[in-house]
Amino acid sequence: MNVRNCRRCRKLFNYIAGPMVCPACRDAMEEEFQKVKKFVQEHAHCDIRTVSEECEVDPNQIRQWVREERLEFADDAAVGLNCERCGRSIKSGRYCEACKRDMANTFNSAIRTNAPAPEPAKKNIKENPKMRFLDS
Repeated sequence: MNVRNCRRCRKLFNYIAGPMVCPACRDAMEEEFQKVKKFVQEHAHCDIRTVSEECEVDPNQIRQWVREERLEFADDAAVGLNCERCGRSIKSGRYCEACKRDMANTFNSAIRTNAPAPEPAKKNIKENPKMRFLDS
């Protein structure tokens, strides 16, 4: 049994997987997410601070949902997220499309199997025998 303290309410709970929050806090976070998601859909051009104030949700939690790509803001919204690799402004996730494409190409080339090396030609035993007999 894996017993942990919830990161939100500090109560003990049986941890199975996922974020280290108890089931009650996980349900509360999902309700907050649905509230934020509805607000963002209705007010597409708001920034994170405004959404945080209107929905009474921590701005860091909203940023985490955006980084997880659970939330996405409109292209002309004033959301200040930067690509973790190149620093370009993005609306959702951790990386911009160019960095995602570049990393995918790098990973693909790293796991791509090279063409098998040609096998050395087998020697003909009759041409070059290992045992030699002397003719008498």
